[in-house]
Amino acid sequence: MEKPTSRWRHRLPRTPGRWAAVVAALAVLVGAGTWTAVADDSPPTVHRQDRMMKMNGVSVDTSYFTSGGTQRRPAVLIGHGFGGSKNDVRAQAEKLAADGYAVMTWSARGFGRTSGEITLNAPDGEVKDVSGLIDWLAGRPEVQLDAKGDPRVGVTGASYGGAVSLLAAGHDDRVDAIAPVISYWNLADALFPDGVFKKLWAGIFVSSGGGCQKFQKQLCEMYERVAVSGKPDAAARALLTERSPEAVADRIDVPALILQGQSDSLFPLGQADAMAEAIKANGAPVSVDWIAGGHDGGDDEGDRVQGRVGDWFDRYLKEEKGADTGPGFRVTRTGGVDSTDGAALKRGASSATYPGLSSGGRRITLTGAGQQPATGGAKDAAGGLTQTFRNPAGASPPSISAVPGVGGGLSQLSSLGVGFSLDFPGQYARFDSAPLDSAVHVTGSPTVRVNVKADQGDAVLFGKVYDVSPDGKQQVLPSQLVSPYRITPEEQGKPVELTLPAVDHEVEAGHSLRLVLSATDLAYASPAEPATYTVSLDGPLTVPTAPAVKTAAAALPWWTWGLPAAGLVIAAAVLLTARRRTSAPAPDPALTGVPLQITGLSKKYARSTDRYAVRDLGFRVEKGQVLGLLGPNGAGKTTTLRMLMGLITPDAGEIRVFGHAIRPGAPVLSRVGSFVEGAGFLPHLSGRSNLELYWQATGRPAEDAHIDEALEIAGLGDALARAVRTYSQGMRQRLAIAQAMLGMPDLLILDEPTNGLDPPQIREMRDVMIRYAAGGRTVIVSSHLLSEVEQSCTHLVVMDRGRLVQAGPVAEITGSGDMLLVTTGAEVAEPLVDKVAALAGIGSAVRLDDGHGLLVRLDGATAAQLVAELVRLDVPITGVGPHRRLEDAFLTLISQGSA
Repeated sequence: MEKPTSRWRHRLPRTPGRWAAVVAALAVLVGAGTWTAVADDSPPTVHRQDRMMKMNGVSVDTSYFTSGGTQRRPAVLIGHGFGGSKNDVRAQAEKLAADGYAVMTWSARGFGRTSGEITLNAPDGEVKDVSGLIDWLAGRPEVQLDAKGDPRVGVTGASYGGAVSLLAAGHDDRVDAIAPVISYWNLADALFPDGVFKKLWAGIFVSSGGGCQKFQKQLCEMYERVAVSGKPDAAARALLTERSPEAVADRIDVPALILQGQSDSLFPLGQADAMAEAIKANGAPVSVDWIAGGHDGGDDEGDRVQGRVGDWFDRYLKEEKGADTGPGFRVTRTGGVDSTDGAALKRGASSATYPGLSSGGRRITLTGAGQQPATGGAKDAAGGLTQTFRNPAGASPPSISAVPGVGGGLSQLSSLGVGFSLDFPGQYARFDSAPLDSAVHVTGSPTVRVNVKADQGDAVLFGKVYDVSPDGKQQVLPSQLVSPYRITPEEQGKPVELTLPAVDHEVEAGHSLRLVLSATDLAYASPAEPATYTVSLDGPLTVPTAPAVKTAAAALPWWTWGLPAAGLVIAAAVLLTARRRTSAPAPDPALTGVPLQITGLSKKYARSTDRYAVRDLGFRVEKGQVLGLLGPNGAGKTTTLRMLMGLITPDAGEIRVFGHAIRPGAPVLSRVGSFVEGAGFLPHLSGRSNLELYWQATGRPAEDAHIDEALEIAGLGDALARAVRTYSQGMRQRLAIAQAMLGMPDLLILDEPTNGLDPPQIREMRDVMIRYAAGGRTVIVSSHLLSEVEQSCTHLVVMDRGRLVQAGPVAEITGSGDMLLVTTGAEVAEPLVDKVAALAGIGSAVRLDDGHGLLVRLDGATAAQLVAELVRLDVPITGVGPHRRLEDAFLTLISQGSA
């Protein structure tokens, strides 16, 4: 009988797998296993059965989760990531079991308690084990069957586990739906992109597996051969390709939810693009979701991702027609993550269908703005300059885009105000665009055609596109991604098209794009022989914009319903307080120059006699400070700010602003500006008109508004004349800050001013706060973005459960602002430590106890200079960052305060 084109529409009866009898017999020998109740606050109770299964010559450690009796239900298999075990996915398994699935997890070969060698998901290894697990599920009385020996089953997992879900669907036609997360389509393309060896990730891959000796012999030999030569051969590519999902691309025809990470230099978005196109071509439903995080760190959006996987299985395993499987394409556009409770400050964008990586191309002309034009400065076809640069002997020092595998370790340099992508002069070509006349949202892979020549052998290049600020001082490399290219002598001297990293990134109007082609990159192996490369453009940079992808609309502004209600509340408050107002305490002359002093401040929860929102709080803020108010949800930050602004009255203690006690309607509040929960603007009026209207409502003289001064600090420029409805989220935030600054208050209070902004907008908001305080005024900012607080604030107040945990300068709380932690892939010898300590601008260098890193105190040198010197000294860097980040200090303080 001929197999249907799309098996998910019509299922055929099947016979049991040939391993069913073996597994059933071994199940009897192993026994019933151990049943334990998993803690759950509400029914149904989830039970877990742990079992060692003998199959295919190995012992596989499994766990089986069920709830709610013996009724038939679909099954789900969950694979774990490379280097992990079944324990990593237990929480997801429990949730799916509670939702009515029979769930099985297992440790893959060579991991956890499972025996055997790591074969990298070989068809006769790990993939065959999955078929054995499906055989076992077919014999369970509570598992739904489509035919004898054929359970209704879905497979999901992240990274390594995601790949096995794809492979299982290609090798075993009993799989009914899959949901791979941050996974690979072709492992050879991932580790040997365009024939260039991704040496750092490959080394991390082997190390996290327990070392070469843990792998199948031919894999170990292959890795060592490529690692020594620095260049993958055909046999290495073939070995990894045959174990990749791409090898069975024509047989994966089940509904697939593909979730891939934007912050991922190991398995970039191009891997998901290839799997989506192949599975869609087989006639199966496909949905693609670009999450915020990835193998390089960031927010993995765990709850949302698991929720969407559950919805996907509800639709295609339970066949619930009303289950919302989401759009055909979704991408997370994020401005940061709440470091205290995991709440993401982000918005989704989506389209009905997946647009691929080249939809809506915009052509942007580049010119040769590089640092070294070729002799004579000859123009190429695109109007740029031909540029010549060199691959240094030994490919050292290499350029740095990111250091893989350390969860964004190098990205911590951004907390020091340092761009952490580094290109060495003389080793790259650079081409710039003119400032953009309108914003461009890049969604996909930019492309460019170039001519490349090498004076000998292959030319190995690394391409990246920077977002450059109008003043040229800041350049951002989206997601720290770079694409490698190997251009053979046969390809040289004629146009070749280079595909640059796939990203989702907005480039604001006035910014420019910068194409850099470097001869080296720290994460990759470059030729050791010195060589000279010549590059010229053969056309513009084509940038995909995916016009069908629309960002989700913001929630209905609070002022559309809040202003009328607020008016009633204020009117009632005026009537009540007019009769109850008592004489305020006399001003304290000693505090006339102190912007804020809080003493013994307490406030109980409504209708509570013993539960405090704020208790015995006290701290002081001086002129010129930018004070960060930090604390987890429920710490009392918002209650404190509301008391400070006179919106609510404390139960005990007092607040003095410039010596005056705060009471509702206190005259000194005219010296306080505030931004809380965003501002409501009339969308049809211009930015300036909105501010003028607001100031008129205060009843104060127009000349006291200082509108122009506030707007100069906010940096809105020509946008002031435009209707607010045309503003981006970042521009609305800046307008709201300008509104809070009207009258140039001596004390400015900002509650989550960066909420909903993307990284460039957050950086601009940081500059606004710093500029405002520079004039001798004071800023108090409450924020969840610890990295931003660390960069913009001079002092901190940390609260927890209504109490003060610690207050003081940022450097004092974080420990030391000039101490960096350098982690290394190999043990650092003492002579090398002495060399680092002797470098100019370095105060000291101390080796870590395990020898795999250094603590370096800066004494004049910058972090970027340190990195460059370490690379020059051949220090095998795997991460560089502050010795104690604010996040570390914050979490330590909160845990101590809660103990």
